[in-house]
Amino acid sequence: MADPKGFLTTPREEWPRRPAEERIRDWDEVYVPGGLLPIVGAQADRCMDCGIPFCHEACPLGNLIPDWNDLVARSDWRAASERLHATNNFPEFTGRLCPAPCEAGCVLAINQPAVTIKNVECAIADRAWEEGFTPPRPPDRLSGKTVAVIGSGPAGLAAAQQLSRAGHTVVVFERDDRIGGLLRYGIPAFKMEKRHLERRIGQMRAEGTKFRTSTVAGRDVGAAELRGRYDAVVIATGATAWRELDVPGRKLAGIHQAMEYLPLANRVCEGDLEHSPLSAEGKHVVIVGGGDTGADCLGTAVRERAASVTQLDIYAQPGADRDEDVEPWPVYPRLYRLSAAHEEARDLGSAPAADADARLFAASTLRFTGDDGHVRSLHLVGVDAGRRPLPGTERSLPADLVLLALGFSGPGREDGLVAGLGLELESRGTIARDREFATGAPGVFAAGDAARGQSLVVWAIAEGRAVAAAVDRHLSGGHTRLPAPVGPYDRPMKV
Repeated sequence: MADPKGFLTTPREEWPRRPAEERIRDWDEVYVPGGLLPIVGAQADRCMDCGIPFCHEACPLGNLIPDWNDLVARSDWRAASERLHATNNFPEFTGRLCPAPCEAGCVLAINQPAVTIKNVECAIADRAWEEGFTPPRPPDRLSGKTVAVIGSGPAGLAAAQQLSRAGHTVVVFERDDRIGGLLRYGIPAFKMEKRHLERRIGQMRAEGTKFRTSTVAGRDVGAAELRGRYDAVVIATGATAWRELDVPGRKLAGIHQAMEYLPLANRVCEGDLEHSPLSAEGKHVVIVGGGDTGADCLGTAVRERAASVTQLDIYAQPGADRDEDVEPWPVYPRLYRLSAAHEEARDLGSAPAADADARLFAASTLRFTGDDGHVRSLHLVGVDAGRRPLPGTERSLPADLVLLALGFSGPGREDGLVAGLGLELESRGTIARDREFATGAPGVFAAGDAARGQSLVVWAIAEGRAVAAAVDRHLSGGHTRLPAPVGPYDRPMKV
């Protein structure tokens, strides 16, 4: 603890964002370049180095948060990087994308604003790349064992890197033309520029990991071939089976899933397309779903110059402060949070019909109507806490483009991989597995959203690290030196 009074003398200060009017004109990250380093040392100094650091428990990776806060406060960036990378393969991803359950578990958050743990993490990760603290770590020797990892999202990449460093020959199969999964085509560049992803992929290639893109496991390479060619298979395909909205008018043109819309915008940023065929430009856009994916659609539509954008959230608007009776510290509370996309929509007046920023809370979709086979209006009704319609609250919104961001129920089955491997599914549609992450098929393991269900990037990385330990133990006869931060049945802290 560099300054024992730091939390008393220094107020919380977050990485400043660029003005909304400026950042919506490009796809760069929303933060002020260079705006974090001048403040991060003092922010790290607010950490109290608690005797029982609940931030460890709140983070599924078990990040050594007080350790690297102290080191940053002392400007020992190399040691801070070593502590951070000891538990997290990709801190530049989590430092930008994770909603920071660690901050909800910060002891300081009992009665003060929490330490800006996420910002400190991001600063360490970026400084580590700048200073060359993250060289490739190829194994000293190879084990002679081979592993196929299906999917190159955060769970698949974490599993692949851990197994490659343990000496196994790892091949990652990715159905898209570029590596990264959801990180590549689902996350907008204004939240995480793809250069961060490219650096890690380059590091992994140097460590020996092999990648096969544009390859659909289960179709281009069959289940029998996977099991015959590799000593172990890790299924980390994510939860790609999106949830539907079964209301009248759903078949009208102009209604699309969020994950049909977001990849096209990302491909424009990658230079593959000059213009997205689903661009929101000049359109009245309504997003159904109040989560992070919906916010990603919101920020994307604002940058595409939509005429208006409104986001529907079926839940009531949460308060600004934790309700200790319902969600006591240190659980992650449901609070009114203003993402960069919501801030942009608020400042620019992008959603004139919204309750706050771009959102209509406690709103449920009743039906869609249109003309010439194309959607033109979304009809909604207000609901109570039990999602029951409230009389007299029906209204309509203009809607030329509707985006469904209702979450995902498990891995897709259209490629035949699940059936080909003979995998059992849970009632939720996720892949069944035992306490060793093993499925019912010999040598086949499952991790990430495909088995856990839709979750956070930090849980995906934790699962990737844990399944790597299980696979290494399987291949080496019961022994492993790889860490396993979570078990397949672990869940976030809840009341």
